[in-house]
Amino acid sequence: MTRVRGDAGGTSPPIEKAPASSPADGSPAGRLRRVRADRVLLVIAVPGLVYFLFFHYGALFGNVLAFKNYIPFLGASGSEWVGLAHFERMFGDPAFWNAVENTLIIAALQLVFFFPAPLALALLLNSLVGDTVRRFVQSVIYLPHFLSWVIVIALFQQMLGGAGVVNGWLSNLGAGISIIGNPDAYGPLVIAQLIWKECGWATIIFLAALSQVDEQQYEAAALDGAGWGRRLWHVTLPAIRPVIVLLLVLRLGEFLSIGFEQFFLQRQSVGPETGEVLETFVYFTGFAGGDFGYAAAVGLFKGLIGVVLIYTANKVAHRLGEQGVYKA
Repeated sequence: MTRVRGDAGGTSPPIEKAPASSPADGSPAGRLRRVRADRVLLVIAVPGLVYFLFFHYGALFGNVLAFKNYIPFLGASGSEWVGLAHFERMFGDPAFWNAVENTLIIAALQLVFFFPAPLALALLLNSLVGDTVRRFVQSVIYLPHFLSWVIVIALFQQMLGGAGVVNGWLSNLGAGISIIGNPDAYGPLVIAQLIWKECGWATIIFLAALSQVDEQQYEAAALDGAGWGRRLWHVTLPAIRPVIVLLLVLRLGEFLSIGFEQFFLQRQSVGPETGEVLETFVYFTGFAGGDFGYAAAVGLFKGLIGVVLIYTANKVAHRLGEQGVYKA
């Protein structure tokens, strides 16, 4: 800080000299200062960055197999280039369209029944007054997430299978029915399994969003005579709407990615006509059948549909006044 003498012999107000660079500027010194300040967070982010680079972005180069008659011992470079032959075969393959139909049905059921379930459960948990009861309930509903699909399906088999508890009880009443292995009950069954396993874990994001709602808005609404329903509709849901829209956009982007292990383990019980989805179709076509080029074409088609869906959903989010996944 320096003082500049004026004409009358006085001094002018002090003039502060700005630092050569600040953490917010774009100079090399400023960037280095930011890196040093965030070095712990950067180190923590390295494993995740390496994972995405190798298993997501690096795997994109494998899409070239969709345009080749891939033979493993020849490699990608030595295999014959076939252009769009795999895609022409795909669009004329009844087994592929059967997998697409099954995938769309289950994806629609997931969107309608599973997506709102964590939000409803989070709202119920948020309404609990006692913190002890809330923490206990949260701990209980989180546990199924850590069970593998093998254990979950085995539990449902013991409950709903032909020799299960429910079927045994119904058989004593003269109305025995096996839900496991019944093609007509397959859709509701896989949705029930998904809700039981993942609904509690999926409430974490919604509970975090609900914790940020200003309590004064609830108090003001209550003073105005708003009941629980109106406070929910006019205070809670508008406050967490950006989170809901963001998760919905991300879910639509993975609309055709409904999972693999859950359907792979139950495919044989109901048959490929009902249990085949795109993930299992790619597995049995590529890894089990050895037709890697055709399987890669199906996977590339599914990925392109996902890109179109997430782009469209994000545009709709912008029209609704939300940011979505990225800004326009």
